[in-house]
Amino acid sequence: MALRRILAAVRSRAPRLAPLSTAAPQTREQPAAGRGPVRGRGAAEAVRPPVPAVDFDNAQEAYRSRRSWELARSLLVLRLCASPALLAHHEQLLHFTRKLLGQRLFDKLMKMTFYGQFVAGEDQEAIQPLIRHNRAFGVGSILDYGVEEDLSQEEAERQEMEACTSEAERKDGGTSKREKQYQVHQAFRDRRDGVVSARTYFYANEAKCDGHMETFLRCIEASGGASDDGFSAIKLTALGRPQFLLQFSDVLTKWRRFFHQMAAEQGKAGLDAMDTKLEVAALQESVAKMGIASRKEIEDWFRAETLGVSGNRDLRPFGAQNDTPTEPRRPGTLDLLDWNSLIDSRTTLSKHLVVPNMQTGQLEPLLSGFTEEEEQQMQRMLQRMDVLAKKATQVGVRLMVDAEQTYFQPAISRLTLEMQRKFNVEKPLILNTYQCYLQDAYDNVTLDVELARREGWCFGAKLVRGAYMAQERARAAEIGYEDPINPTYEATNAMYHRCLDYVLEELKNNPKAEVMVASHNEDTVRFTLRRMEELGLHPADRQVYFGQLLGMCDQISFPLGQAGFAVYKYVPYGPVMEVLPYLSRRALENNSVMKGARRERQLLWQELKRRLCTGNLFYRPA
Repeated sequence: MALRRILAAVRSRAPRLAPLSTAAPQTREQPAAGRGPVRGRGAAEAVRPPVPAVDFDNAQEAYRSRRSWELARSLLVLRLCASPALLAHHEQLLHFTRKLLGQRLFDKLMKMTFYGQFVAGEDQEAIQPLIRHNRAFGVGSILDYGVEEDLSQEEAERQEMEACTSEAERKDGGTSKREKQYQVHQAFRDRRDGVVSARTYFYANEAKCDGHMETFLRCIEASGGASDDGFSAIKLTALGRPQFLLQFSDVLTKWRRFFHQMAAEQGKAGLDAMDTKLEVAALQESVAKMGIASRKEIEDWFRAETLGVSGNRDLRPFGAQNDTPTEPRRPGTLDLLDWNSLIDSRTTLSKHLVVPNMQTGQLEPLLSGFTEEEEQQMQRMLQRMDVLAKKATQVGVRLMVDAEQTYFQPAISRLTLEMQRKFNVEKPLILNTYQCYLQDAYDNVTLDVELARREGWCFGAKLVRGAYMAQERARAAEIGYEDPINPTYEATNAMYHRCLDYVLEELKNNPKAEVMVASHNEDTVRFTLRRMEELGLHPADRQVYFGQLLGMCDQISFPLGQAGFAVYKYVPYGPVMEVLPYLSRRALENNSVMKGARRERQLLWQELKRRLCTGNLFYRPA
């Protein structure tokens, strides 16, 4: 009951639009002529300038926004980041240097090196010159308050255990009915272990979550002032107790697995998610044998009026050629979107929801109970999400919900989807993040694109490779569940390009859909540019955005921006001592992407030598 009320609260007051066509991207109907231009299309299309070629090998063009001393600093910092010995002892070295120099000189040294490379300044006022400078060269800013709580390992582990254990589990001596993937485990209590590319939040209390929300609100407001087309990013683990995310993820995963078990019974195992369709007659027979409800109740669950919330078009009665308004319609087949709608608050099925326990063979309730306090904590998390989304709407900023660990992600994606239903009415204000190192990334992307088509809201996505690979693999091996990560680096690249290609096809036929290509991989950026050209996606349409971190891959960001593509840098800010954990992660990340960092160093040295040889060492950008 609690979960159904939560989903109802998230989508309350959300306008429901007429269903769109469910045809595949390549066959969907184009917008009718005469509707007027849509963000760069229509009347403006005839006068678009040609798209300039982007040359990532031209070091002079890539770094014309940078003074020579900035190039030298980048070269020094990136070279230091390539030293395994230095990185292995960087915390001790920072502590020793601070003790030797004193705080004032230490701050100056950091601003001349690592802090100056990866952080824009101490506060929103101090970062304005950099924002204006980058904007002059076609690069926007995604503001990010880079301060991270520097918890000890012991404190982080204690907070995680308390925050991820329910009251019922504590009363049962720590025994959990959730699957082991969605339980907190002693060996992985500190979620920072093995993670260098993402910030980690630990739950202390509700007041701390309110403080995180206020920080996000300030970043959203500042992003709105920094750009007419801005972005901001949030993490749901910063906004509430993670126990709810674990329990909800467990529910969603069990329900989806039950669908695939039914598909296997019908001989349809191994298909892509959107290609898997269950025969309803056979499904009803299987459910009836489980004995969870009467046959009439089971038939009512699969009526068109019940499943119509997802817009399934295969809703004719068995054997009928046309819809029959005088009798309830039943679908001949049912797909995963229809199946997911059965745990929607708009159905009466939830009280019956059970799934087979694969270890005991017994049927178990799907929805777990929550105490009144836990339910209030869930409601406050959703309220904070709502406040942030409304603020983003007011200032015209797109809100990107970051992806997190796989044991949180099903709940994060579902809650993000509910916010998209509510706020993505005219344009995609809320963007979900898809981690393409996951084996189910393509299924997740295609399901959400199809749901947006059926329900008529605007699809928005950020595509990343992923930030938790080492931790996810180690956790799966230690606890004993299937590794969710693609087996090889090449498989992850293929998955990224497959997901991106599918989304770009959708953009071609849907001028209100958008994607953020968040990647430092030059091959992926080249792939995107080639597919944009083939599909006729002009940068003036502002449907495809590129994102990189400040201080990394300028040889990609600035050529894109100067050629007219929509490109953004994540711009962190904060006092020196409070962003040291962030700086440590950036240094480690540069070491982990050696191929790209090595190429960047080569281009930096090439441009410095050119300026030295031409007597242009004191070059100043116009």
